[in-house]
Amino acid sequence: WLAAGQQRQVVSGASFVNTVDGLVAVLGLVVITVVTRGFFLFSDRQMAMPRWLERGLRHAPLAALVAVVAPEVLLTQGQLLETWRDPRLFALAAATLWYAWRRTMLGVIVTGVTVMFALRQGLGW
Repeated sequence: WLAAGQQRQVVSGASFVNTVDGLVAVLGLVVITVVTRGFFLFSDRQMAMPRWLERGLRHAPLAALVAVVAPEVLLTQGQLLETWRDPRLFALAAATLWYAWRRTMLGVIVTGVTVMFALRQGLGW
């Protein structure tokens, strides 16, 4: 922000990134993306994965979900929760019970949000 009475200085012909640098960066990112995502598509023969890798990859989605959800539920500003009176814990418990009962993702989301909203607005947690 500019203080009162100050004027912004404009230097003609200068920018943070000139056009050539920007194009090189974008093209480099495109090449890296195509190579890494298309690695298995470039081969003429099918690559067989070891059995242990296939077994391990079956658990990757769950591991990724836990890695995203657990810190959000168990931490506040980088510190472990200090009290059990946190609506996130109850919302997680209710959503887990709903999933065990009905196995519907929409129900899990609605249940968790409803419990969290009710505890925050109703009890002021």
